[in-house]
Amino acid sequence: MPDTGKPADREPVPLTAEDVTTAVRLAVATLRGAPADADWGAKAGGLEWDCWETVEHLADDLFAYAAQLGPEKPPMDTEVPFLWYRRRQGGPSNVTFADRDSGVAGLLQVVESCGALLTGMVATTPATVRAHHAWGASDPEGFAAMGIVETLVHTYDITGGLGIREAWNPPADLCVRVLHRLFPDVPADTDAWSTLLWATGRGDLPGRPRRTEWRWYGAPKGER
Repeated sequence: MPDTGKPADREPVPLTAEDVTTAVRLAVATLRGAPADADWGAKAGGLEWDCWETVEHLADDLFAYAAQLGPEKPPMDTEVPFLWYRRRQGGPSNVTFADRDSGVAGLLQVVESCGALLTGMVATTPATVRAHHAWGASDPEGFAAMGIVETLVHTYDITGGLGIREAWNPPADLCVRVLHRLFPDVPADTDAWSTLLWATGRGDLPGRPRRTEWRWYGAPKGER
């Protein structure tokens, strides 16, 4: 069946470690294409963080999801207790930060590295494992989906701040599958990328109010 980018067009196959790699590599390639004079201190889309901070936040999300799966017995009631802090009031609270002296090239390497950590954990963690997330204890596929959503929507934010949003058009198949896995409450007959942006409070869908609050459902479907 042809992929039209609508969630109802197929029963999606599960997300995998390879999908995490795909999402991260596409995002990094897009961000590397920003003009040399792009302002990484500009606000990232509708966020209060600047583009550099939002890239760091994305890397930290990928790291945190990998770390949550790491212990032999992952915690079920809280995050793994790394030290989280903010570099400035109002900035993202992270475990990982990029060395500013490394420039944009170094910043994007941090994203690649954290993405590879999540890829590795998703690939090697048994599907029966569960770990804590505030929006539902999840399995490795769920953490893969979370990492992919963070990558897709934060790259949308960042490319907006850099003025290259037209360069970011993620694969419809990835959007379909993360919607299927994490957002069971969204329309099934609309364009998947537009629906993902709407589901995360970043866009509009005809006939539906814009979301000012949103969440996903991390637990596997049979455990919600």
